[in-house]
Amino acid sequence: MPTAPPPLSVAVTPSYTLATMTDGAHILVVDDDARLRELLRKFLSERGFRITTAGDSAAAAEKIAALAFDLLVLDVMLPGENGIDFTRRLRQTSAVPILLLTARGESQDRIAGLASGADDYLPKPFEPDELLLRIRAILRRAPPPDMPAEIHFGGFRFDFMREELTRAGAPVHLTAAEASLLKVLAATPGTTLSRDELLRRSRISGNERTVDVQVTRLRRKIETDPRLPRHIHTVRGAGYLLRID
Repeated sequence: MPTAPPPLSVAVTPSYTLATMTDGAHILVVDDDARLRELLRKFLSERGFRITTAGDSAAAAEKIAALAFDLLVLDVMLPGENGIDFTRRLRQTSAVPILLLTARGESQDRIAGLASGADDYLPKPFEPDELLLRIRAILRRAPPPDMPAEIHFGGFRFDFMREELTRAGAPVHLTAAEASLLKVLAATPGTTLSRDELLRRSRISGNERTVDVQVTRLRRKIETDPRLPRHIHTVRGAGYLLRID
């Protein structure tokens, strides 16, 4: 059996200060279609982004080890290591935002892409303007530059990069939506975030009612009594906040 590639070594932490401004961010476009790479390079460069390109995951790994990126636009159907496996491996060492591109738009493929740690998923063919909007939305949700590696509350430990929650060393299973919600709340503990802001900054799909549903589900996993929450509090008419010890 082939030996699994080692975790990617990230030489420089992604420059999230640029990501918060969206325009001017450094994007790595990874696609084996040279024509599409050039079209994306030209389109995104003309809109103020700095663009580096790679034709496969091996070349992408080399560039990631040497340069800082604010976002990866990554094709799934790459030669050699595919985009989903590459994303999964990259998530062992980096929280850099990732937008997956693929000609396969079936729901199970989208689920596999998001489960691997990607931030968004765009089927081919796509409109360039939609790609631009998705890139800017992802960059607006990017973690602040001073985000800690992990946060502790009530016996829990949440790893921001891996989006993993543990209690007394034992893993607590979170869905992708629950992990994304907790990540946003934990990034600014004690700060009230509106439902609309939670939708914009997380990977939750739906409306404000969907946020309420995800909060309820998350409370069941971290609160001793979800009816009397100790950690995730409702601020009437404003939203939700996370309190830590």
